[in-house]
Amino acid sequence: MVKINWEDYKEFKTNDYTKNGDNFDILLEYLRSYYNLKNPVEIYEVLSEDELARQMLEKRSLGDAYALSDYIDTH
Repeated sequence: MVKINWEDYKEFKTNDYTKNGDNFDILLEYLRSYYNLKNPVEIYEVLSEDELARQMLEKRSLGDAYALSDYIDTH
């Protein structure tokens, strides 16, 4: 299972195209780009295993992979 490397995320976040984005949206893009995760179920599993990422999910009321999939489709 993939574990989020927050130091790499911080470096990824400094890219010009991510500077003004929402931290959660940047995290999703980081997971898709850096770890090549495309499936919302896989992304949700990674997020739910990390305490900080789990808080981001809870803040947006994303309780399962289907809710995350809907979120991704609308953002």
